[in-house]
Amino acid sequence: QVQLVESGGGLVQAGGSLRLSCVVSGRTFDSLGLGWFRQAPGKERAFLAGINRSGGRTHYTDSVKGRFTISRDNAVNTVYLEMNNLKPDDTAVYYCASVTALSDLVGIGVRSYTNWGQGTQVTVSS
Repeated sequence: QVQLVESGGGLVQAGGSLRLSCVVSGRTFDSLGLGWFRQAPGKERAFLAGINRSGGRTHYTDSVKGRFTISRDNAVNTVYLEMNNLKPDDTAVYYCASVTALSDLVGIGVRSYTNWGQGTQVTVSS
């Protein structure tokens, strides 16, 4: 059973930065594709960024390109989301997700992932 635990959320002013972390256990980390999603109140869970099992490929949704960076450290079983120039519209619960990867492609939708963390709240004040 794969377990994912996010941390690093909090309250930040617009223009500020946060770094989210997600520690993964229960499966060989370098066999997993990983992604970050968010869900704002009243909205569906939305893909933000994904990274393939080797870390050599990434994909971002347009709204976060140039502001967010996904990375992984296979030595400590952790995936990160570096978020810069945060905006009030970025306020949401942020989730990391994993899938046992059958290829080196990056998953880019909710249905591409099978395991989820409990989420961490990010609030951006104006």
